[in-house]
Amino acid sequence: MAVVDTSRFHKGMKIETEGAIWEIVEYKHSKMAQRSPIVTARLKNITTGSVREMKFRAGDTFNVPDIDKRKMQYIYKDNEMFYFMDSETFDQFSFREDIIGDTAEFLKEQQEVIVQMYEGELIGIELPTAVVFEVTHTEPGVKGDTVSSTTKPATIETGAVVAVPLFINIGDMIKVDTRNGNYLERAKY
Repeated sequence: MAVVDTSRFHKGMKIETEGAIWEIVEYKHSKMAQRSPIVTARLKNITTGSVREMKFRAGDTFNVPDIDKRKMQYIYKDNEMFYFMDSETFDQFSFREDIIGDTAEFLKEQQEVIVQMYEGELIGIELPTAVVFEVTHTEPGVKGDTVSSTTKPATIETGAVVAVPLFINIGDMIKVDTRNGNYLERAKY
């Protein structure tokens, strides 16, 4: 089992503490005068889904759980279940929507993802960093608004809403950062 200290924390990292596995939602390093630095982290318990804030001393070490990562293809969704197929064995797996979490808004059918499993249970999904989506709804673009920093909401094919520049229209293909939902660029055809 690998060990990591607070200086190597990053969003999405899984650590073991207090007898459970936690996912780092966000973290912040703080240094106060004449005190040792501390790290304040919001952590999500992967089994219960509860989120809480914890403080650690800089340099504290944690075990990193041995997580099985498998390349899978997202097939489809029905009611509350998401269905995936293992790219090597062609076995199919189904996962509840509450387990998939926020990544569901950027899942496209036939998309390759990395499924993280711990002791046979799903604990997370890693999407590609940038994915191309079609804009299905937005206000019409205005001619000449090509360099403006002003944005408008646009609904993409998965139903997620992304802030896009004014020149984006319905039917345009855009590249979106799946880690934070930010518009990156108009996709090249």
